Amino acid sequence: MPLIIMCGYPCSGKTQRTKQLKLYLEQNSGRKVHVVGDDTLALDRNAVYADSQKEKDARGALKAEVERKVNKDDIVILDSLNYIKGYRYELFCLIKHTQTPHCLVYCLTSPEVSSKWNAQRDVSEQYSQEIFDALVLRFEDPDSRNRWDSPLFTIHQDDNLPFEDITDALLKRKAPKQNQSTQSQPLSSTNFLYELDRVTQEVLMVIFNAQKTSVSGDPITIPGATEKIEIPGNINMAEMRKLRRQFISYTKSHPTEDCGQITNMFVQYLNKSLH
Repeated sequence: MPLIIMCGYPCSGKTQRTKQLKLYLEQNSGRKVHVVGDDTLALDRNAVYADSQKEKDARGALKAEVERKVNKDDIVILDSLNYIKGYRYELFCLIKHTQTPHCLVYCLTSPEVSSKWNAQRDVSEQYSQEIFDALVLRFEDPDSRNRWDSPLFTIHQDDNLPFEDITDALLKRKAPKQNQSTQSQPLSSTNFLYELDRVTQEVLMVIFNAQKTSVSGDPITIPGATEKIEIPGNINMAEMRKLRRQFISYTKSHPTEDCGQITNMFVQYLNKSLH
């Protein structure tokens, strides 16, 4: 149900704090705790953060995994840098849509301390100095005045975690209200949601299969649609799934009376979003 977003420089103690939180919450909240992070997805940090597209794909994969794990009963901890303000806002929109509380745990260290801790790691787990410096330079500090960064728990290297306060923020605080645009309206037919999920998934499968044999830019024929799709070469599976989730969210709020039009609507949405 609730989401804890870890945040901080590379090697600022986020994973150690995550382990402490997981142990405490499992022992005291009676809930299962899922950890999602760079390690759980086996990301090669230096390779990912050296390439902007790979980093974007990695953030998309982490967000998608969080979305899969979030439910009404369990707690999810996202153990990653989460250093981009816009990305933290995306995560905030996700928890608004799922109607669950969240909080941000900011592991605050100086660049010098984090660099020292990085050097103490096994060589295979270290950030290169170039990547480390670039990430520190790009880091966007969380601000509790922003809704997506609040409630914010700032933890210095010698601090103890405020376990009770974090637990209260997750379990005793109301979830943020949905915007009108994200609230689900009454569906126009009993099988609309099923058809929406099925049809959009089938369209993506057609696209993914076609990409294996087609040249970038070739128009792809979608059964049941009057338009073809032309996929740019730099669009990957994670991006397409993100567009699918956005389309489903919008269409649930603006359902059509004719389920047979879902394929056309989704194809038109993809063409508009991709070009």
